[in-house]
Amino acid sequence: MPLQPGLNLSEGALGPQVYKHMRDRIISGQITPGTRISETEIARHYEVSRQPVREAFFRLADAGLVQVLPQRGTLVRRISIRGVTDARFVREAIEADIARLVAEDPAPGTTERLADLIEQQAGVDGDAAAFIRLDEAFHHTLAQAADKTFAWRIVEEVKGQMDRVRFLSTRYLPTERLVDQHRAVLAAIEARDPDAASSAMRQHLRGVLSDLPEIARQVPEFFEPEG
Repeated sequence: MPLQPGLNLSEGALGPQVYKHMRDRIISGQITPGTRISETEIARHYEVSRQPVREAFFRLADAGLVQVLPQRGTLVRRISIRGVTDARFVREAIEADIARLVAEDPAPGTTERLADLIEQQAGVDGDAAAFIRLDEAFHHTLAQAADKTFAWRIVEEVKGQMDRVRFLSTRYLPTERLVDQHRAVLAAIEARDPDAASSAMRQHLRGVLSDLPEIARQVPEFFEPEG
């Protein structure tokens, strides 16, 4: 079976790979809200059968990123503000405790890895995708350091709507604040202060709540109507 560049049969089932590619394209805004997508067209694009695409569509629907309309096709959903706030609630509950655990006893090399990621983020200039990849790596590194990879998988499953807002915020709002918040988390971990690390992570993740009104004003077409 011919495969689209980026899909690799040796990496496992095709459905999860198609899902990840589609998720990334929706979150980054490459596929905009309201776009109608079809199994046939996506299968042709990735040069796979329709079965892995159908599997990917179901997962995207569960994540709140698309709406499957029987006999009418599939639409990329607009951003749900309720979905964003729910995802933030879950992330804060999990990641504040992760930061606390890491600060209690940082594994060797953890602070150095986090510091390197922060400096890379600080050096990103106008590349939203690169900034978000480094942001993701920062949070994932914390989860690995706390030995909470299962908890991180839960976070990954629920944070799609929040990721869309985070991606938009790197385009329309200054990113220095986010880098400084990462530095605050790291400083608390280096000081081995679990309370400060947990508090810094909570403040960081709550930032999306203050960003939402401005992002929705800038690109209202990306958001579901309120009410």
